[in-house]
Amino acid sequence: MRDLAFVAFLVALFGMGFRRPFLFVLAYVYIDIVSPQRLTYFLLNTVPISLIAVALAVGAWAIADDKADVRVAPRQGIILILMAYCGLTTLGADFPADAIDTWDWVWKALFFAAFLPLTLRTRLRIESLLLFMILSAASIIIVGGAKTLASGGGGYGQLNLMVDNNSGLYEGSTISAVAIAIIPVIVWFMRYGTVFPPDWRSKTFCLALVFACLLIPVGTSTRTGLLCILLLAVLQIRAVQKRARYVAVLALLGVVAVPFLPSQFTQRMDTIKSYQADESASTRIAVWGWTWDYAKTHPFGGGFEAYRGNHIRYDLVKSDGGPASKSAQNTVEVDKARAYHSAYFEMLGEQGYPGLGLWLIISITGLIRMEILRRRYRAGDLAWAGGLAGALQTAHLVYLLGAAFIAIAFQPFVYMLIGAQIGLDTYLARKSGQASARPIRRSRVTPVPA
Repeated sequence: MRDLAFVAFLVALFGMGFRRPFLFVLAYVYIDIVSPQRLTYFLLNTVPISLIAVALAVGAWAIADDKADVRVAPRQGIILILMAYCGLTTLGADFPADAIDTWDWVWKALFFAAFLPLTLRTRLRIESLLLFMILSAASIIIVGGAKTLASGGGGYGQLNLMVDNNSGLYEGSTISAVAIAIIPVIVWFMRYGTVFPPDWRSKTFCLALVFACLLIPVGTSTRTGLLCILLLAVLQIRAVQKRARYVAVLALLGVVAVPFLPSQFTQRMDTIKSYQADESASTRIAVWGWTWDYAKTHPFGGGFEAYRGNHIRYDLVKSDGGPASKSAQNTVEVDKARAYHSAYFEMLGEQGYPGLGLWLIISITGLIRMEILRRRYRAGDLAWAGGLAGALQTAHLVYLLGAAFIAIAFQPFVYMLIGAQIGLDTYLARKSGQASARPIRRSRVTPVPA
Protein backbone atom coordinates (compact mmCIF):
# COMPACT_ATOMS: atom_id res chain seq x y z
CA MET A 1 0.00 0.00 0.00
CA ARG A 2 2.84 2.40 0.78
CA ASP A 3 4.31 1.84 -2.70
CA LEU A 4 0.94 2.59 -4.29
CA ALA A 5 0.58 5.78 -2.23
CA PHE A 6 3.99 7.08 -3.40
CA VAL A 7 3.26 6.19 -7.02
CA ALA A 8 -0.20 7.83 -6.91
CA PHE A 9 1.25 11.03 -5.42
CA LEU A 10 4.00 11.25 -8.04
CA VAL A 11 1.61 10.51 -10.90
CA ALA A 12 -0.74 13.24 -9.67
CA LEU A 13 2.15 15.71 -9.28
CA PHE A 14 3.53 14.96 -12.75
CA GLY A 15 0.01 15.14 -14.21
CA MET A 16 -0.59 18.61 -12.77
CA GLY A 17 2.81 19.63 -14.13
CA PHE A 18 1.48 19.44 -17.67
CA ARG A 19 -0.96 22.21 -16.77
CA ARG A 20 1.41 24.16 -14.50
CA PRO A 21 4.97 23.42 -15.73
CA PHE A 22 6.61 24.88 -12.59
CA LEU A 23 5.25 21.86 -10.70
CA PHE A 24 7.86 19.74 -12.47
CA VAL A 25 10.49 21.75 -10.60
CA LEU A 26 8.72 21.07 -7.31
CA ALA A 27 8.41 17.39 -8.19
CA TYR A 28 12.18 17.17 -8.61
CA VAL A 29 12.65 18.94 -5.26
CA TYR A 30 10.44 16.42 -3.53
CA ILE A 31 12.12 13.42 -5.18
CA ASP A 32 15.63 14.67 -4.47
CA ILE A 33 14.96 15.38 -0.78
CA VAL A 34 12.66 12.53 0.24
CA SER A 35 14.03 9.89 -2.18
CA PRO A 36 10.74 7.94 -2.45
CA GLN A 37 12.51 5.32 -4.57
CA ARG A 38 14.37 4.31 -1.39
CA LEU A 39 11.14 4.15 0.63
CA THR A 40 9.34 1.77 -1.70
CA TYR A 41 9.88 -1.96 -2.02
CA PHE A 42 9.68 -2.51 -5.76
CA LEU A 43 7.54 -0.08 -7.82
CA LEU A 44 9.98 2.87 -7.99
CA ASN A 45 13.30 1.14 -7.41
CA THR A 46 14.09 0.61 -11.09
CA VAL A 47 12.58 3.81 -12.50
CA PRO A 48 14.93 6.86 -12.85
CA ILE A 49 12.29 9.24 -11.50
CA SER A 50 14.87 11.87 -10.53
CA LEU A 51 16.25 12.09 -14.06
CA ILE A 52 12.72 12.12 -15.50
CA ALA A 53 11.72 14.98 -13.18
CA VAL A 54 14.72 17.17 -14.00
CA ALA A 55 14.28 16.52 -17.76
CA LEU A 56 10.60 17.53 -17.56
CA ALA A 57 11.45 20.61 -15.46
CA VAL A 58 14.08 21.87 -17.90
CA GLY A 59 12.04 20.93 -20.96
CA ALA A 60 8.87 22.60 -19.68
CA TRP A 61 10.80 25.77 -18.86
CA ALA A 62 12.41 25.84 -22.30
CA ILE A 63 9.10 25.31 -24.12
CA ALA A 64 6.37 26.92 -22.05
CA ASP A 65 7.78 29.32 -19.46
CA ASP A 66 7.89 33.09 -19.89
CA LYS A 67 11.48 34.18 -20.46
CA ALA A 68 10.90 37.91 -20.68
CA ASP A 69 13.57 39.85 -18.79
CA VAL A 70 15.46 36.73 -17.75
CA ARG A 71 18.41 37.66 -15.54
CA VAL A 72 21.41 35.43 -14.95
CA ALA A 73 23.38 36.05 -11.77
CA PRO A 74 27.18 35.68 -11.64
CA ARG A 75 26.83 32.91 -9.04
CA GLN A 76 25.01 30.73 -11.55
CA GLY A 77 28.04 30.94 -13.80
CA ILE A 78 30.38 30.11 -10.90
CA ILE A 79 28.27 27.05 -10.05
CA LEU A 80 28.54 25.85 -13.65
CA ILE A 81 32.30 26.45 -13.61
CA LEU A 82 32.53 24.39 -10.41
CA MET A 83 30.51 21.64 -12.08
CA ALA A 84 32.85 21.61 -15.09
CA TYR A 85 35.90 21.56 -12.83
CA CYS A 86 34.48 18.62 -10.86
CA GLY A 87 33.97 16.83 -14.15
CA LEU A 88 37.64 17.32 -15.02
CA THR A 89 38.85 16.04 -11.64
CA THR A 90 36.58 13.02 -12.07
CA LEU A 91 38.38 12.11 -15.31
CA GLY A 92 41.70 11.98 -13.44
CA ALA A 93 40.40 10.74 -10.08
CA ASP A 94 42.49 8.53 -7.82
CA PHE A 95 39.57 6.09 -7.61
CA PRO A 96 37.77 6.38 -10.98
CA ALA A 97 34.91 3.92 -10.40
CA ASP A 98 33.94 5.42 -7.05
CA ALA A 99 34.36 8.97 -8.37
CA ILE A 100 31.94 8.33 -11.25
CA ASP A 101 29.29 7.07 -8.83
CA THR A 102 29.53 10.34 -6.88
CA TRP A 103 29.66 12.44 -10.06
CA ASP A 104 26.35 10.90 -11.18
CA TRP A 105 24.45 12.82 -8.49
CA VAL A 106 26.75 15.80 -7.90
CA TRP A 107 26.38 17.16 -11.43
CA LYS A 108 22.58 17.06 -11.10
CA ALA A 109 22.72 18.99 -7.80
CA LEU A 110 24.98 21.67 -9.30
CA PHE A 111 23.14 21.91 -12.60
CA PHE A 112 19.76 22.19 -10.89
CA ALA A 113 21.08 24.91 -8.56
CA ALA A 114 22.20 26.95 -11.59
CA PHE A 115 18.95 26.29 -13.47
CA LEU A 116 16.54 26.87 -10.56
CA PRO A 117 16.75 30.72 -10.41
CA LEU A 118 15.61 30.94 -14.04
CA THR A 119 12.22 29.57 -12.98
CA LEU A 120 11.78 31.77 -9.87
CA ARG A 121 10.17 34.77 -11.55
CA THR A 122 7.45 35.51 -8.99
CA ARG A 123 7.03 35.66 -5.25
CA LEU A 124 4.59 32.76 -5.42
CA ARG A 125 7.19 30.55 -7.08
CA ILE A 126 9.88 31.46 -4.55
CA GLU A 127 7.50 30.68 -1.70
CA SER A 128 6.32 27.45 -3.31
CA LEU A 129 9.90 26.24 -3.73
CA LEU A 130 10.78 26.91 -0.09
CA LEU A 131 7.49 25.41 1.06
CA PHE A 132 8.12 22.18 -0.86
CA MET A 133 11.67 22.04 0.49
CA ILE A 134 10.55 22.51 4.08
CA LEU A 135 7.63 20.09 3.88
CA SER A 136 9.78 17.47 2.15
CA ALA A 137 12.43 17.76 4.87
CA ALA A 138 9.63 17.83 7.46
CA SER A 139 8.52 14.36 6.37
CA ILE A 140 11.87 13.14 7.76
CA ILE A 141 12.13 15.59 10.67
CA ILE A 142 8.66 14.89 12.06
CA VAL A 143 9.34 11.14 12.10
CA GLY A 144 12.63 11.72 13.91
CA GLY A 145 11.06 14.15 16.37
CA ALA A 146 8.21 11.79 17.17
CA LYS A 147 10.60 8.88 17.78
CA THR A 148 12.73 11.10 19.99
CA LEU A 149 9.73 12.04 22.12
CA ALA A 150 8.55 8.47 22.30
CA SER A 151 11.84 6.81 23.20
CA GLY A 152 14.29 9.58 24.08
CA GLY A 153 16.14 9.18 20.78
CA GLY A 154 18.15 6.37 19.33
CA GLY A 155 21.60 7.77 20.01
CA TYR A 156 24.35 8.62 17.55
CA GLY A 157 23.82 6.70 14.31
CA GLN A 158 20.90 4.76 15.80
CA LEU A 159 17.78 6.89 15.15
CA ASN A 160 15.92 5.27 12.24
CA LEU A 161 14.54 7.96 9.92
CA MET A 162 12.11 5.90 7.83
CA VAL A 163 14.90 4.00 6.03
CA ASP A 164 17.92 2.05 7.22
CA ASN A 165 20.22 4.05 4.95
CA ASN A 166 22.83 6.40 6.36
CA SER A 167 23.09 8.76 3.38
CA GLY A 168 21.61 12.07 2.19
CA LEU A 169 19.25 13.73 4.65
CA TYR A 170 18.77 10.38 6.36
CA GLU A 171 22.26 10.69 7.91
CA GLY A 172 22.08 11.89 11.52
CA SER A 173 24.53 14.82 11.44
CA THR A 174 23.28 16.03 8.05
CA ILE A 175 19.60 16.10 9.02
CA SER A 176 20.55 17.79 12.31
CA ALA A 177 22.33 20.63 10.50
CA VAL A 178 19.56 20.99 7.89
CA ALA A 179 16.79 20.86 10.51
CA ILE A 180 18.34 23.75 12.45
CA ALA A 181 19.19 25.68 9.28
CA ILE A 182 15.57 25.79 8.04
CA ILE A 183 14.14 27.13 11.32
CA PRO A 184 14.56 30.81 10.25
CA VAL A 185 12.68 30.08 7.01
CA ILE A 186 9.87 28.35 8.94
CA VAL A 187 9.62 31.40 11.22
CA TRP A 188 9.49 33.62 8.11
CA PHE A 189 6.44 31.69 6.85
CA MET A 190 4.72 32.40 10.18
CA ARG A 191 4.90 36.11 9.42
CA TYR A 192 4.93 36.58 5.65
CA GLY A 193 3.57 33.38 4.09
CA THR A 194 0.89 33.75 1.42
CA VAL A 195 0.40 30.17 0.21
CA PHE A 196 -0.81 29.33 3.70
CA PRO A 197 -1.74 32.65 5.33
CA PRO A 198 -0.27 33.04 8.83
CA ASP A 199 -3.40 32.21 10.87
CA TRP A 200 -3.52 30.15 14.06
CA ARG A 201 -3.47 26.85 12.13
CA SER A 202 -0.36 27.53 10.07
CA LYS A 203 1.42 29.14 13.03
CA THR A 204 0.65 26.14 15.24
CA PHE A 205 2.05 23.77 12.61
CA CYS A 206 5.16 25.93 12.17
CA LEU A 207 5.82 26.07 15.91
CA ALA A 208 5.40 22.30 16.17
CA LEU A 209 7.77 21.83 13.25
CA VAL A 210 10.36 24.12 14.87
CA PHE A 211 10.10 22.00 18.02
CA ALA A 212 10.61 18.84 15.94
CA CYS A 213 13.67 20.44 14.30
CA LEU A 214 15.17 21.13 17.73
CA LEU A 215 14.53 17.53 18.75
CA ILE A 216 16.51 16.07 15.84
CA PRO A 217 19.98 16.83 17.32
CA VAL A 218 18.76 15.31 20.59
CA GLY A 219 17.44 12.16 18.94
CA THR A 220 20.56 11.71 16.82
CA SER A 221 22.94 12.76 19.64
CA THR A 222 25.01 14.84 17.23
CA ARG A 223 27.45 17.43 18.52
CA THR A 224 27.17 19.28 15.22
CA GLY A 225 23.45 19.82 15.83
CA LEU A 226 24.11 21.35 19.24
CA LEU A 227 26.66 23.78 17.79
CA CYS A 228 24.17 24.73 15.05
CA ILE A 229 21.50 25.45 17.69
CA LEU A 230 23.90 27.71 19.60
CA LEU A 231 24.85 29.62 16.43
CA LEU A 232 21.19 30.03 15.44
CA ALA A 233 20.36 31.39 18.90
CA VAL A 234 23.14 33.98 18.57
CA LEU A 235 22.22 34.99 15.00
CA GLN A 236 18.55 35.48 15.90
CA ILE A 237 19.50 38.26 18.34
CA ARG A 238 19.68 40.70 15.42
CA ALA A 239 16.11 39.82 14.36
CA VAL A 240 14.43 40.51 17.70
CA GLN A 241 13.55 43.90 19.13
CA LYS A 242 13.72 43.13 22.85
CA ARG A 243 17.09 41.46 22.95
CA ALA A 244 17.53 41.35 26.73
CA ARG A 245 14.24 39.52 27.11
CA TYR A 246 15.19 37.15 24.27
CA VAL A 247 18.49 36.23 25.94
CA ALA A 248 16.75 35.74 29.30
CA VAL A 249 14.13 33.44 27.77
CA LEU A 250 16.83 31.41 26.00
CA ALA A 251 18.76 30.98 29.23
CA LEU A 252 15.60 29.92 31.08
CA LEU A 253 14.65 27.41 28.38
CA GLY A 254 18.15 25.96 28.45
CA VAL A 255 18.03 25.44 32.22
CA VAL A 256 14.55 23.89 32.06
CA ALA A 257 15.43 21.59 29.14
CA VAL A 258 18.61 20.06 30.61
CA PRO A 259 16.88 17.67 33.09
CA PHE A 260 14.73 16.26 30.27
CA LEU A 261 17.61 15.47 27.90
CA PRO A 262 18.36 11.75 27.46
CA SER A 263 21.58 10.47 29.04
CA GLN A 264 23.07 9.33 25.71
CA PHE A 265 22.78 12.90 24.43
CA THR A 266 24.46 14.55 27.44
CA GLN A 267 27.20 11.92 27.51
CA ARG A 268 28.03 12.51 23.86
CA MET A 269 28.02 16.28 24.32
CA ASP A 270 30.56 15.86 27.12
CA THR A 271 33.02 14.50 24.57
CA ILE A 272 33.34 18.02 23.13
CA LYS A 273 35.50 18.88 26.14
CA SER A 274 37.55 15.67 25.94
CA TYR A 275 37.92 15.17 22.18
CA GLN A 276 41.24 13.34 22.58
CA ALA A 277 39.39 10.49 24.29
CA ASP A 278 36.75 10.28 21.54
CA GLU A 279 37.67 8.12 18.58
CA SER A 280 35.40 10.00 16.16
CA ALA A 281 36.92 13.39 16.99
CA SER A 282 40.49 12.02 16.99
CA THR A 283 40.12 10.44 13.55
CA ARG A 284 38.66 13.65 12.14
CA ILE A 285 41.68 15.67 13.22
CA ALA A 286 44.02 13.01 11.83
CA VAL A 287 42.18 12.95 8.49
CA TRP A 288 42.25 16.74 8.28
CA GLY A 289 46.01 16.66 8.80
CA TRP A 290 46.40 14.01 6.10
CA THR A 291 44.24 16.04 3.69
CA TRP A 292 46.31 19.17 4.30
CA ASP A 293 49.51 17.30 3.45
CA TYR A 294 47.83 15.60 0.47
CA ALA A 295 46.84 18.98 -1.02
CA LYS A 296 50.47 20.11 -0.93
CA THR A 297 51.37 17.41 -3.45
CA HIS A 298 47.99 17.35 -5.22
CA PRO A 299 46.97 21.04 -5.44
CA PHE A 300 44.22 20.27 -7.97
CA GLY A 301 42.69 17.52 -5.84
CA GLY A 302 42.33 13.80 -6.26
CA GLY A 303 38.73 13.69 -7.48
CA PHE A 304 35.69 12.38 -5.66
CA GLU A 305 36.31 9.72 -2.99
CA ALA A 306 40.03 10.59 -2.79
CA TYR A 307 39.86 9.99 0.98
CA ARG A 308 39.94 6.25 0.25
CA GLY A 309 43.70 6.58 -0.16
CA ASN A 310 44.42 7.94 3.31
CA HIS A 311 46.39 6.12 6.02
CA ILE A 312 46.30 7.81 9.42
CA ARG A 313 47.80 7.39 12.90
CA TYR A 314 46.38 9.17 15.92
CA ASP A 315 46.72 9.14 19.70
CA LEU A 316 43.70 8.12 21.76
CA VAL A 317 43.75 9.28 25.39
CA LYS A 318 41.49 7.33 27.72
CA SER A 319 41.01 8.31 31.36
CA ASP A 320 40.32 5.49 33.80
CA GLY A 321 38.79 7.65 36.47
CA GLY A 322 36.44 10.53 37.11
CA PRO A 323 37.02 14.21 36.38
CA ALA A 324 39.59 14.46 39.21
CA SER A 325 41.57 11.45 38.06
CA LYS A 326 44.96 12.13 36.54
CA SER A 327 45.51 8.57 35.40
CA ALA A 328 45.18 8.16 31.64
CA GLN A 329 46.21 5.65 29.03
CA ASN A 330 47.63 6.70 25.69
CA THR A 331 47.24 4.36 22.73
CA VAL A 332 48.32 4.78 19.12
CA GLU A 333 45.59 3.84 16.64
CA VAL A 334 46.04 3.14 12.93
CA ASP A 335 43.30 3.42 10.33
CA LYS A 336 42.75 4.02 6.63
CA ALA A 337 40.11 5.20 4.15
CA ARG A 338 38.43 7.42 6.74
CA ALA A 339 35.99 10.04 5.41
CA TYR A 340 36.78 13.75 5.62
CA HIS A 341 34.07 14.70 8.14
CA SER A 342 34.32 18.31 6.90
CA ALA A 343 33.07 19.96 3.73
CA TYR A 344 36.07 22.29 3.71
CA PHE A 345 38.60 19.45 3.74
CA GLU A 346 36.34 17.47 1.42
CA MET A 347 36.67 20.21 -1.19
CA LEU A 348 40.39 20.61 -0.56
CA GLY A 349 41.14 16.90 -0.89
CA GLU A 350 38.83 16.15 -3.81
CA GLN A 351 38.82 19.38 -5.82
CA GLY A 352 42.04 21.01 -4.63
CA TYR A 353 42.60 24.69 -4.08
CA PRO A 354 40.65 25.82 -7.20
CA GLY A 355 37.57 23.81 -6.20
CA LEU A 356 37.71 25.01 -2.60
CA GLY A 357 38.07 28.58 -3.81
CA LEU A 358 35.05 28.34 -6.11
CA TRP A 359 32.98 26.71 -3.36
CA LEU A 360 33.87 29.47 -0.88
CA ILE A 361 33.15 32.20 -3.44
CA ILE A 362 29.64 30.78 -3.99
CA SER A 363 28.93 30.87 -0.26
CA ILE A 364 30.58 34.17 0.62
CA THR A 365 28.96 35.97 -2.32
CA GLY A 366 25.58 34.64 -1.22
CA LEU A 367 26.07 35.86 2.35
CA ILE A 368 27.03 39.33 1.13
CA ARG A 369 24.12 39.59 -1.32
CA MET A 370 21.60 38.48 1.32
CA GLU A 371 22.97 41.05 3.76
CA ILE A 372 22.57 43.78 1.14
CA LEU A 373 18.97 42.74 0.45
CA ARG A 374 18.20 42.39 4.16
CA ARG A 375 19.25 45.97 4.82
CA ARG A 376 17.76 47.41 1.63
CA TYR A 377 14.27 45.98 2.18
CA ARG A 378 13.76 46.33 5.90
CA ALA A 379 10.42 48.11 5.54
CA GLY A 380 7.76 48.91 2.98
CA ASP A 381 5.93 46.68 0.52
CA LEU A 382 9.00 44.49 0.06
CA ALA A 383 9.70 43.95 3.76
CA TRP A 384 8.89 40.29 3.15
CA ALA A 385 11.87 40.10 0.81
CA GLY A 386 14.22 41.63 3.36
CA GLY A 387 12.98 39.19 5.98
CA LEU A 388 13.45 36.26 3.60
CA ALA A 389 16.96 37.40 2.70
CA GLY A 390 17.84 37.45 6.41
CA ALA A 391 16.33 33.97 6.91
CA LEU A 392 18.23 32.51 3.94
CA GLN A 393 21.45 34.13 5.12
CA THR A 394 21.04 32.67 8.62
CA ALA A 395 20.29 29.25 7.14
CA HIS A 396 23.46 29.48 5.05
CA LEU A 397 25.59 30.45 8.06
CA VAL A 398 24.24 27.51 10.06
CA TYR A 399 25.06 25.23 7.13
CA LEU A 400 28.62 26.57 6.92
CA LEU A 401 29.14 25.82 10.61
CA GLY A 402 27.69 22.32 10.28
CA ALA A 403 29.78 21.78 7.15
CA ALA A 404 32.93 22.21 9.24
CA PHE A 405 32.20 18.80 10.79
CA ILE A 406 30.26 16.99 8.03
CA ALA A 407 31.28 16.23 4.44
CA ILE A 408 28.26 17.95 2.86
CA ALA A 409 29.96 20.20 0.32
CA PHE A 410 27.58 18.96 -2.40
CA GLN A 411 24.43 18.39 -0.34
CA PRO A 412 21.57 19.01 -2.85
CA PHE A 413 19.26 20.57 -0.24
CA VAL A 414 21.80 23.33 0.42
CA TYR A 415 22.24 24.04 -3.28
CA MET A 416 18.47 24.43 -3.54
CA LEU A 417 18.71 27.06 -0.77
CA ILE A 418 21.45 28.76 -2.78
CA GLY A 419 19.19 28.63 -5.85
CA ALA A 420 16.44 30.27 -3.79
CA GLN A 421 18.89 33.00 -2.74
CA ILE A 422 19.80 33.71 -6.36
CA GLY A 423 16.13 33.58 -7.40
CA LEU A 424 15.19 36.14 -4.75
CA ASP A 425 18.08 38.36 -5.81
CA THR A 426 17.20 38.28 -9.51
CA TYR A 427 13.48 38.73 -8.75
CA LEU A 428 14.19 41.90 -6.76
CA ALA A 429 16.52 43.11 -9.52
CA ARG A 430 13.67 42.72 -12.03
CA LYS A 431 11.29 44.58 -9.72
CA SER A 432 13.80 47.38 -9.31
CA GLY A 433 14.38 47.55 -13.07
CA GLN A 434 10.64 47.68 -13.77
CA ALA A 435 10.18 50.46 -11.22
CA SER A 436 12.97 52.57 -12.71
CA ALA A 437 11.61 52.03 -16.24
CA ARG A 438 8.17 53.43 -15.43
CA PRO A 439 7.60 56.90 -16.92
CA ILE A 440 7.33 59.68 -14.39
CA ARG A 441 3.93 61.35 -14.51
CA ARG A 442 4.25 65.09 -14.27
CA SER A 443 1.24 66.94 -12.96
CA ARG A 444 0.04 69.87 -14.99
CA VAL A 445 0.35 73.20 -13.21
CA THR A 446 -2.31 75.74 -14.19
CA PRO A 447 -0.79 79.22 -14.31
CA VAL A 448 -2.36 81.67 -11.91
CA PRO A 449 -3.48 84.86 -13.71
CA ALA A 450 -1.68 87.94 -12.59
